[in-house]
Amino acid sequence: MKSIGLFFGSFNPIHLGHTQLAEYIFNYSEVDEIWYIVSPRNPLKEQAELIDEQLRLYMIELATEGKKYLKVSDIEFDMPKPSYTINTLHALSEKYPENNFILLIGSDNMHIFDQWKDYQTILDEYSILVYPRQGFDYKPFDEIYPEMCILEKAPLFEISSTEIREMIKNNQDASQWLHPNVYQFIMANGLYQ
Repeated sequence: MKSIGLFFGSFNPIHLGHTQLAEYIFNYSEVDEIWYIVSPRNPLKEQAELIDEQLRLYMIELATEGKKYLKVSDIEFDMPKPSYTINTLHALSEKYPENNFILLIGSDNMHIFDQWKDYQTILDEYSILVYPRQGFDYKPFDEIYPEMCILEKAPLFEISSTEIREMIKNNQDASQWLHPNVYQFIMANGLYQ
């Protein structure tokens, strides 16, 4: 049985923080692979600047090319919108019963985890790894969610997709935060401008 870390997100766009964090989790935890689950629509996020899901999926393929343990999934594309994590987890478990799925979340999500649909079911049925995010202390939630395993030594990244979109919109160079092929694709297609 393979252990698969599930990295959900809009990836709007995927940046080096996303890929370096996946590399860290692959190297320092028990996961055999990490799957990026591209969310067409996050029920807890604004939709205003979300580009087409196929473009976001393609950019992940560009960013992970040659790394067999990093995969991308479009499973949510054909599921009802908005995408609820519990539904996707159950769909994946049904489709790939030979795999053990582990949910990867940021410490920002610990702060709102009780707003997630069927969050207690997620806690009961799946393992959860938490990577610290700057400005979102996980310590107050240790006692609330003892089931969650904190990746205390995971690297912190000083960038977000929102900041990258702002940089591109303002004609600032965001290339240092993006895989070269992703940056080239964004520029060639006038994305986020």
